[in-house]
Amino acid sequence: MTHKGNILAVDDTPASLKLLTDILKDEGYEVRSAISGELALNSALKNPPELVLLDIRMPEMDGFEVCRQLKANPNTCDVPVIFVSAIMDTDEKVRGFDLGGVDFVTKPYQRDELLVRVRTHLEFDRLRNHLEEQVEERTSKLMESERKLRAGMLDFVTAIAATIEARDPYTAGHQRRVAHLATAIARGLQLPEERIEGLTLASVVHDIGKIRIPAEILCKPGRLDDLEFSLIKRHAETGYDILKSINFPWPIAQIVLQHHERPNGSGYPRGLKKGEILLEAEILAVADVVEAMTSHRPYRAGLGLDAALQEISDNRGVLYNSDIVEICLKLFRERDYSLPA
Repeated sequence: MTHKGNILAVDDTPASLKLLTDILKDEGYEVRSAISGELALNSALKNPPELVLLDIRMPEMDGFEVCRQLKANPNTCDVPVIFVSAIMDTDEKVRGFDLGGVDFVTKPYQRDELLVRVRTHLEFDRLRNHLEEQVEERTSKLMESERKLRAGMLDFVTAIAATIEARDPYTAGHQRRVAHLATAIARGLQLPEERIEGLTLASVVHDIGKIRIPAEILCKPGRLDDLEFSLIKRHAETGYDILKSINFPWPIAQIVLQHHERPNGSGYPRGLKKGEILLEAEILAVADVVEAMTSHRPYRAGLGLDAALQEISDNRGVLYNSDIVEICLKLFRERDYSLPA
């Protein structure tokens, strides 16, 4: 016959311990007996029971101390403890509850009352454990679903970025390389992975607003006139308008909007200053400038990495966040970082 539960019965009086054990066994429970607090503790720690029936008044190690040590051990801290004692004092009962006991059965006890309390606490504990298992299972499934959703989101955003870059062969791969460098800088700043994920996505689409700029301007071999440059500058706001209605778990649209803002207020489109710009946008700004200067453009050859690093170094604290510049310089000069092909 399958037993109803695994119980540890503890009492320093042999006759009381035998009576308690016999009642529980007759009801179908599997029972282990311990005649002292020390023996009870050793037994419970080696093989945790589902429930402990614990006498209080015992020599050397009383029931309160046994309960305290059971609750302090991660393997037995969730095992329900019912005190079985002749103690009637309210303060003592309060102490028992404070130590983690779930119930008191007063000696001499009624057989039926004892069994009802044992059954109730065993069932309650099993339901709690089952609920915890269900929560863990559901949480695991939700996390997996969220992981797949975010992976799909990245694929979708990357596809959009590729569509934009297809209109401008001179900047093909720009957004991907910027995202790579921005992510490396963010890790150097020890940003949480959650924020880094959002920054990566924003970096991949930071030039999405260029989709509304005529291709002949994007690919113009000579320098842009003022009107053409004003159209180029609108890409940050256009990108924001495209992205703002999408319910990302990160401020993607705001990062895109702010990636040309500068700490001294000379950036665009809103002339934000230090303290008003998102950190992710400041990281993206540095990565964007470094990648752009090292790459070829229709109107000039690539200026090279040294020139790009000199630019951010000379303008740290003015055009670029000083902490971000410091990390970026270390990546290239001390950690052998290189932009992907």
